[in-house]
Amino acid sequence: MDPRIINIFLTFTSILLLSINIQSCQNESIDQNYADNDSDGYYDLIDNCPFVANPGQIDTNSDGIGDMCSDQDDDGLIDAEDNCPSSFNPDQSDSDGDGIGDTCDLVDFTSLPCNNGFAGIYPCNGYDLIGYMSIEDLSLDSSGNNVRVNDSWGWKDPITEKEYAIVGLSSHTSFVDMSDPDNLKLVGILPTATVNSLWRDIKVYQNHAYIVSEAYEHGMQVFDLTRLRDVESMPVEFIADVNFKDFGRAHNIVINEESGYAYPVGNQDSGRNFVRCENEGGLFDGGPIFVNIQIPNAPFIEGGYEGSGYTHDAQVVTYNGPDNDYIGKEIFVGSNENSIDIVDITNKSKPQLISNIDYNNVSYTHQGWFTEDFKYFIVGDELDELSFGGNTRTLIFDLTDLDNPIFSFEYFGPTPAIDHNGYTVGNSYYLANYRAGMREIDISQIESKQINEVRFFDTYPENDNPNFTGAWSVYPYFESRNIVISDIWNGLFVVKKGN
Repeated sequence: MDPRIINIFLTFTSILLLSINIQSCQNESIDQNYADNDSDGYYDLIDNCPFVANPGQIDTNSDGIGDMCSDQDDDGLIDAEDNCPSSFNPDQSDSDGDGIGDTCDLVDFTSLPCNNGFAGIYPCNGYDLIGYMSIEDLSLDSSGNNVRVNDSWGWKDPITEKEYAIVGLSSHTSFVDMSDPDNLKLVGILPTATVNSLWRDIKVYQNHAYIVSEAYEHGMQVFDLTRLRDVESMPVEFIADVNFKDFGRAHNIVINEESGYAYPVGNQDSGRNFVRCENEGGLFDGGPIFVNIQIPNAPFIEGGYEGSGYTHDAQVVTYNGPDNDYIGKEIFVGSNENSIDIVDITNKSKPQLISNIDYNNVSYTHQGWFTEDFKYFIVGDELDELSFGGNTRTLIFDLTDLDNPIFSFEYFGPTPAIDHNGYTVGNSYYLANYRAGMREIDISQIESKQINEVRFFDTYPENDNPNFTGAWSVYPYFESRNIVISDIWNGLFVVKKGN
């Protein structure tokens, strides 16, 4: 069509609309359809936001609702006042203070040094925040408000030397490229094998991730981590290389990388409600299942141990400690709700109980880890802070003689927060301490029954109360000394010791 004709038509249309508006103004008192409650020049009948002045009628997402009224992420804040209008973020957290909410600040994250006891809003001592991803960042859609974070682990690619965080969430597992911590990249996700669950656990062997969950009939997912090298258009949705279904659900998984065995624990029969009590059913009554993974993508069960009933978490090592009777043996140390069992599982067809550990004020024996010399075992009781009061309690046992373990001493942290997963690296014990975040405890003087907190990074700044939110797990084994913290509500944190 001739441009001159178009211009004439548009001019005529404008004059007609102006005439209508003038006439409508004259009749406004007569016909309330032409009321203009916000006095922005647009009658309520045609105003895309009739009760908030928006003379520009801006509607960025073209949903028919003006930006001044629109709340596209349904977080209770209109888009005009929302620092991240496209993603649910009612708390409006903005860790780097750049005016962009954390849930939208995918690239422009600025590391936050620990100055005067804070890295941004996060209390700290000796650790800088060098990387962060929200739950939304760890997902492929904006449904993060219905998802929670749980376990985390790590992997270093032996070819590219890139470090990856592996983060469990209730609906999936996320794989995060950490080569530039200030610009963490979600490479992809592996959806749950069946349904969502608050509990998911991950370990790594021979460049493969092994994932279990309390989700109904989940089994064990096996994922070849080398597939992360070749992803061109991130993020992607992966499928597992193997869905191992010879057991149903499990609370946790342990791997001994020296022997090539995986040990799912906390299994139950698929038809049972997941409640923890005596005679819980499941393979080996909830004790460890012996899964041969020496060929990583061809797992098979060789047996199990049911002598202790339900095992919540465990560590399995090829023993090289002070007890000469067990040098070279494969030793299982299980945290079994109300006690600790030490079992020789070298012979998979004939596991042998070595000893059992009880202790005072037991509430829920949750998890423990050896010191690197295998002389001491550090244990966390998850519920003692709630049951008995007081600050975070950590128990230390002398395992110089595996047949005769001795309670050595207990350590109380500076807060009443609940303790969760803890791991040792050299002379440091790294504890995920729920609402108190990650605490680094110097264990160099453990022989003298003296350990003390030296650094921390608190991912839950609101308070340190004994509740089940905050830091779920910590992974301190990267050669770079970057440490991964998975926070239930707040996502993935990467921290590093400051100068």
